[in-house]
Amino acid sequence: MDAPETALQDSGDPLEARFEAIARRDAGAGFFYGVRTTGVYCRPNCAARPARRENVAFFATGAEAERAGFRACKRCRPDQPDRAARDADAIRHACGMIDAAETPPGLKALAKAAGLSPSHFHRLFKSATGVTPRAYASAKRAERLAAGLGAAARITDAIYDAGFNSASRFYEFSNARLGMTPGDYRDGGAGADIRFAIGECSLGFVLVAATDKGVCAILIGDNRDALTRNLQERFCKARIIGADVDFGARLAQIIALVEAPQRRFDLPLDIIGTAFQQQVWQALRAIPPGTTASYADVAKAIGRPQSARAVAGACAANPIAVAIPCHRVVHSDGSLSGYRWGVDRKRALLDREKKKP
Repeated sequence: MDAPETALQDSGDPLEARFEAIARRDAGAGFFYGVRTTGVYCRPNCAARPARRENVAFFATGAEAERAGFRACKRCRPDQPDRAARDADAIRHACGMIDAAETPPGLKALAKAAGLSPSHFHRLFKSATGVTPRAYASAKRAERLAAGLGAAARITDAIYDAGFNSASRFYEFSNARLGMTPGDYRDGGAGADIRFAIGECSLGFVLVAATDKGVCAILIGDNRDALTRNLQERFCKARIIGADVDFGARLAQIIALVEAPQRRFDLPLDIIGTAFQQQVWQALRAIPPGTTASYADVAKAIGRPQSARAVAGACAANPIAVAIPCHRVVHSDGSLSGYRWGVDRKRALLDREKKKP
């Protein structure tokens, strides 16, 4: 097959660099190549055995290769979106299936729809979103549950609207997920016991609050009363109870974390958020101490690359300072802004993380 050596040669890109890209199967190399002896064209990352150099022709696009008479490789499918794009589409489709389903689809059904094995799909989903398919479905159900409890005239109506097929499963789930009964949650936390304490640290005052499930708020500010009002507004009908001696030890642990935010945090959390917020907060906890990520980086990490602004909103809604480290998220140019507890505190926390504990 007589084909042009390459349209890319005119750009001054050395042939040797292209052959090296094929040898290392570089998915990011911006060209296609055809093999004259087989009449097939491929992406540089194709798993096929490398062809002899004298039989290779390079092309800027797949369409150019086809015009030269080459047909698409059935292994790397260069006439279709690349593997990363196909994987992203598969995960978006799976999230859509979960979002739309009254009863969450099982792992096998999701994997079959993606054309992948269950184990591979599970790994891919967790890598793209930061959570397992089951956890994503659980968060989405919790989102519907919270909305339903606020809107439904009867709790039993919310049970089925949220996708539960029995009341027992609903109450089992809601008690574990909400940290309070469904009726109490609907009524703004009425009947729930939330213990809290306020202490001083180098960044001001720290309020720590917890249900019997775990820490539900870590707030930082300059005024004790303002922090207390913030907690009361968040849980407007809960029983807000002053701390006992045991809770004082928990407060001390949080203050130690604020002073040295690179320390490991292993207290249980009890935090409610939408499925998207849960994804973002999970991704924030994966950012290593002493490093930062942009809002766009976090959006990509959860498989929502166009959602940088929504990521910023989820960071702003985070009620767990330091332990869910939204202070590690910065603008793409590295500048600091958007921290609900103040940019100066954000800068101080980042500076402290650069030091060894």
